[in-house]
Amino acid sequence: MSGPQRAATRPLSPHLQVWRFHATMLASITQRITGVGLYLGTFLIAAWLIALATGPEAYGYVEGIITSLFGKIVLFLWAFAVLFHFANGIRHMLWDGPRIGFSPKLASQVSIFNYAFAIIGAAVLIFVTSGV
Repeated sequence: MSGPQRAATRPLSPHLQVWRFHATMLASITQRITGVGLYLGTFLIAAWLIALATGPEAYGYVEGIITSLFGKIVLFLWAFAVLFHFANGIRHMLWDGPRIGFSPKLASQVSIFNYAFAIIGAAVLIFVTSGV
């Protein structure tokens, strides 16, 4: 049996059209996105350090960007990425551990906690560092 008849009997590979959306799926996707964000954020840190080493004029220019609304949004997103990636990395270490594991309900609850932790933590960091 080959051709279209064989293809019709094969099982479908699970993907977003087959799986029911849940918190752990979103956390897994966000983990990958924040990993890319952290990678790109290293360029921002490098630009800040280069401006710091270059002198007061270059540092003043970068500081002006950082303290603008756009800069604060970027810093909030970067802080969110750091905190979420950190918390979700701990979740993965515990989840993949030999004896701990999570039930589906607990895994979803921990995923939601990671989002809350990252959002609240990033907001607090931005608020504290803004000098308000």
